Amino acid sequence: MRRTTAVIGGGCSGALVVLQVLRCTDDDVLLIEPGTPGAGVAYGAAKPWHLLNSRAGAMSADPDDPGHFVTWLRGRGIAADADAFVSRRHFGRYLYASLEAAACAYPGRLRLFDSPVARVSTGADGCALVLDDGRRLLADRAVLAVGGSGGGTPAAVTGAARTHPGYVADPWVPRALDAVGRGAPVLLLGTGLTAVDVVLSLAEAGHLGPVTAVSRHGLLPRAHGPAAPPVTLRYETRLRPLVRQLREATGRGDWRPVVDGLRPHLDALWSGFDAAEQDTFLRHLARHWEVHRHRMAPVVADKVDALRAAGRLTVAAGRPTRVGPDGDTLAVTFEDGRRADYGAVVVCTGSCRLPEAAGPLLTTLLADGLVRPGPHGLGLDADAAGRLRDTTGRTHDRLWTVGPLRRGGLWETTAVPEIRAQARALAERLAGTVAVATESIRPIGVGYDRLAA
Repeated sequence: MRRTTAVIGGGCSGALVVLQVLRCTDDDVLLIEPGTPGAGVAYGAAKPWHLLNSRAGAMSADPDDPGHFVTWLRGRGIAADADAFVSRRHFGRYLYASLEAAACAYPGRLRLFDSPVARVSTGADGCALVLDDGRRLLADRAVLAVGGSGGGTPAAVTGAARTHPGYVADPWVPRALDAVGRGAPVLLLGTGLTAVDVVLSLAEAGHLGPVTAVSRHGLLPRAHGPAAPPVTLRYETRLRPLVRQLREATGRGDWRPVVDGLRPHLDALWSGFDAAEQDTFLRHLARHWEVHRHRMAPVVADKVDALRAAGRLTVAAGRPTRVGPDGDTLAVTFEDGRRADYGAVVVCTGSCRLPEAAGPLLTTLLADGLVRPGPHGLGLDADAAGRLRDTTGRTHDRLWTVGPLRRGGLWETTAVPEIRAQARALAERLAGTVAVATESIRPIGVGYDRLAA
């Protein structure tokens, strides 16, 4: 009898897992995704002006064919090469087309369920998944691929503010920014890539009011430069010497190749740091790493620079201590005692720590003791292979995770190259053998536009 693998979540992480499990094992696959498979938050709600923050050549879903995504783009008449920064919408469509091609290549093995998972239980005979609509699914093992934890509600936001029409808790909810007045001053809580996306969306919608983005450090993502080969060093293994080494290396020229060269080695370095070093990195260095590692496409950086030069966007360090309603506006008090009124406050903080930022399923899993937060409250606790640990520290044989939920044990676990490698390693482990590279699956691209419409 064939085994069954359930994949919970059909965004980027889930899609990459499905592709590899179909390819490397004989398993039947149950994909549980209430939205369009492959789209997820990052790609499903993206507008044409939201570009990938990585070059197309890094975004292949196929670990054996680095040019897979670029080939697909060209097959659809989209002029692109490996160095291009293309619309995130294209990547969502590409993942869907890849899933569709895999379903055709392995007929009868992939089933899609469009109701969220409400509860998971495990036993000696496998996993039981209860869906929101009451259906119950059985599988030999399940893979949690739901992306990162949610942004949560900032502590400064009062209960009354949360119901105010100017408070936007999630900018990716459809039409979330429609209520923002054309000339209203807007405060963005966060200065990362989500804040950049919101700034572009407001500008495209004709918003003319001042936009202020604040965070603890007040740092925007840096811009990509011309493509260049990474620079790899013989890295120091302790945090302080490593930081000195990187500062010296980046002081000799363009810092981007040095950052890109460090990226494949960072997980090994992170796991070698002791708890105090990891905590020091998180408190003092993580944000500086993030803005250099997760960069803006050049055309996006140019638009942001133009908005700042025109006085329409201000980026500042600051921490709101209270956000509360004041008639039609939201009154915000900052740590330094300043007070300002805004027509809208938009949460752009990205993933936060667990358990505070857990969504419904993670909240249930944590409450049931089936999983526990990872180191430093980042992601979920898992072993080196991605097997989840329960509240007692016992490693599950039947419950796995990939992608952003592994952050804490890993550091570089949120981008396509790393998730793609995790998906392949997981599938090989499930198969019990190392897969041999086979002919690449060519997505046929039929159906996505019909579903998305």
